[in-house]
Amino acid sequence: MDINFFKKTRILDGGMGQELLARGMKSNGTLWSANAILNEDYHKLIYEIHKDFVKAGAEIIITNTFTTRRIRLAENDIEEKFEYLVSKAGEIAHEIKKIYPNIFVGGSLPPQLLTYQADLRDEKDILSNFSDMAEILNPYVDFYYFDVLSSVREFDIAIKAVEKFNKPYLLGVHISEGTTLPSGEKISDFKIFASNPNLLGIMLSCVSPENYELNADQLKELNVPYGFKFNAFQTTAPKEGYTANYKKSRGNPNEFLGKRDDLNPIKLAELANKFKSMGATILGGCCETRPAHIEQLAKLK
Repeated sequence: MDINFFKKTRILDGGMGQELLARGMKSNGTLWSANAILNEDYHKLIYEIHKDFVKAGAEIIITNTFTTRRIRLAENDIEEKFEYLVSKAGEIAHEIKKIYPNIFVGGSLPPQLLTYQADLRDEKDILSNFSDMAEILNPYVDFYYFDVLSSVREFDIAIKAVEKFNKPYLLGVHISEGTTLPSGEKISDFKIFASNPNLLGIMLSCVSPENYELNADQLKELNVPYGFKFNAFQTTAPKEGYTANYKKSRGNPNEFLGKRDDLNPIKLAELANKFKSMGATILGGCCETRPAHIEQLAKLK
């Protein structure tokens, strides 16, 4: 994969987990999208969603590995399924590339503890978690996507975990509100990664368009390709806290994060076009963005 790939406008896929729920996947504990891999009846659904995003215009699809992290599987007493679930997710995404050889597959390496929260554990534990996922995904992916991480330290550790594979990587930074990560750091702190030879770009991931706009200038100042994966949640920082709520949500984040009704495909594309004119080249969706949203984004190329 050309390291300059994202210097031109590129279209990423949308949100897999919420799309699975919208198409009939039943919740199972806190597994969320991982339940579609655990239950073979849903494998075809994952395949169809990947395919629909590509047909809508996505040039990049992301593996369905966001909740196949060990900690989430352990919560649901299926940690022994880790290798199978990660591998199967990679395999399904790779099958799509066989049909559409011009697309690229990004291997999702999600936060290894909790979502929207910095991981403060010992570095060796985090490194081991990232390394295990990266190793399994390696045969199936063109690059690694550090998916909605919440601290500079986690990105640094994730980069160490994938160095031996000599594949490029895309940084997906999360900011819930304002201009600071959950760790308290700012986008400007990512300058330390700007000259990394395998860096494809830096983007804000699972954020609102409004939150992206607050941080767009800082992203531009990094002088690397940048952009976004927008969600359509009402918030990713509920008053009671994400951690306190997600185990009670019966597998659907909408129950405590809410779903916006003002980000239809046309509106999202209008906002994306505005940010594209300001310099963003990486355009995509996250939770609650569907193939129809990606179809409109693809018209901006």
